[in-house]
Amino acid sequence: MTAPPRNAAEIIDLLARDLERMHLLRTVLEHGPAGAWIGAGFARNAVWDALHGYATATPLADVDVLYFDPQQLDAAPDLAWEERLTRVCPHVPWSVRNQARMHLRNGDAAYADVAAALCHWPEVCTAVAVRLSGGQLELLAPLGVEDLLELRVRPTGHFLGKLDLYRQRVREKDWLRRWPLLRIESAS
Repeated sequence: MTAPPRNAAEIIDLLARDLERMHLLRTVLEHGPAGAWIGAGFARNAVWDALHGYATATPLADVDVLYFDPQQLDAAPDLAWEERLTRVCPHVPWSVRNQARMHLRNGDAAYADVAAALCHWPEVCTAVAVRLSGGQLELLAPLGVEDLLELRVRPTGHFLGKLDLYRQRVREKDWLRRWPLLRIESAS
């Protein structure tokens, strides 16, 4: 077993050694939207598993594929991408979302790109995405990776104004059952 990650470069190394995650990243690169990322639990769960010393990866509830196309604000292309990815990897629970339209659902001002959209996600530790680009893994963490590496769960600045939603999500996720070392902040 290797040492748990301590920084962004080591998170990339951890993901690069994960054959299943690399397969999914290659699948998105080859069959998904241009420039797409995989976010949320994809990186977060791998890091938390490593920090807890788990030898077996926590199954992913879904694989969140993120892209940004401000010219297409309809949901239909997202479903078409999900169908395409499902044809290639039928046992993967794909969830594809154009982040250029998510502000409409969330009642926010338009996001400038995927990084800006991540800043509007509920938890700082979840606002992380990864992709393959030019044969290399890229990590996108506009709010940093410190919370993720410190097993700290707290709301993003945007969700400080939506604490009831943040708390409900944390309850529903029940992360402490799988990762008991997490420090969950209520931001009261």
